[in-house]
Amino acid sequence: MKKKIESLAHPQHRDVTSTWAIRIALSLGVALAALQGQAQTALLAKGPSVKVIAAGQKSVSNFSEIDGLIEAVKQSTLSSQIPGRVVSLNVKAGDRVRAGQVLASIDDRETQTGVMRSQAQLQQSDAELRQLQIALKRTQELKAQGFVSSAALDLAESQYKAAKAGRDSAGAASEQAKVTQSFSKVTAPYDAWVLETSAQTGDLAMPGKPLITVYAPKPLRVVMQWPASEKNTLPKLQDIQILMGGDMIKPVSMQIMPNADGVSQTIGIKLDLPVAGAAANAVPGQQVRVRMAGSSQAKGLVPSTAILRRGEITAVYVAQDNGFAMKLVRLGADHGSAGVEIWAGLKEGELIAVDAVQAGMKGAHAAR
Repeated sequence: MKKKIESLAHPQHRDVTSTWAIRIALSLGVALAALQGQAQTALLAKGPSVKVIAAGQKSVSNFSEIDGLIEAVKQSTLSSQIPGRVVSLNVKAGDRVRAGQVLASIDDRETQTGVMRSQAQLQQSDAELRQLQIALKRTQELKAQGFVSSAALDLAESQYKAAKAGRDSAGAASEQAKVTQSFSKVTAPYDAWVLETSAQTGDLAMPGKPLITVYAPKPLRVVMQWPASEKNTLPKLQDIQILMGGDMIKPVSMQIMPNADGVSQTIGIKLDLPVAGAAANAVPGQQVRVRMAGSSQAKGLVPSTAILRRGEITAVYVAQDNGFAMKLVRLGADHGSAGVEIWAGLKEGELIAVDAVQAGMKGAHAAR
């Protein structure tokens, strides 16, 4: 037994034992590294696979923008046609009204008196006309019997004609009084929406003084002012787009005013909007941007979905071996569907995540 123990303690046996221990440790290290690689691969596989594109330049048109204002093509400012106090105001801004609907009422006591007076005069004229008609008939009979002269018959006929003309005048006055009476009701000229009210109950209404403004909801147009000094460079319809919210709208027609405004030294341009699509949600008074395209130029563009915005920070995700890295960029103009211009922060050929939201998730990796 002692010899056996001594043999195990021999240096040669100790070297063999150390060699086996090193081999086992190396094997365990390789296996552990393999397991870590498999775990990392599995972790990447669990994250979203994000499509990437190479940073580069595209040919896009230069453009300029001008403020525009939406207005209704059919808009009316209503006022009273007779003086008087506003007795009732039946609508408010934003109400929908129908053609002929009473929007406001004016004190009509004076016009009612006029109607009654004209009707009384008409009845008096009717009575006088009937009396003279009977007298004319009697005179004609007496003339036939030879009891009156021709002069008496002529007088009776002239009196009857004068009475008839007076009756016609009284009838016309009665109709005029009724028309004037109808002016005490301010009605909607067509199916419309109320844009604003310019008076309140109790205010004095006068002819020409605005009471209510209404507009037809369709069609609408955008009005913009072009510098008169650049009259020779007026834009063309095919080069114009209207930015409304996040939508780009093409106008259907354009009208250029023949004269420049003497104060602002600008030329009015009216752009009719389509009645369907994104323009259907527009309202008069809304401010928009009118974009005019110019010559083409190569610019570095990325999709708007690739831009990450966090407060004042703008960045994109660039693909790397182990996922994505956020990279700060400086943005230029937004060219709509063509993309957003990148002024600085990217190198040509870098792979950019198309979807910045997915690229920022844990385990996100570039699609193969």
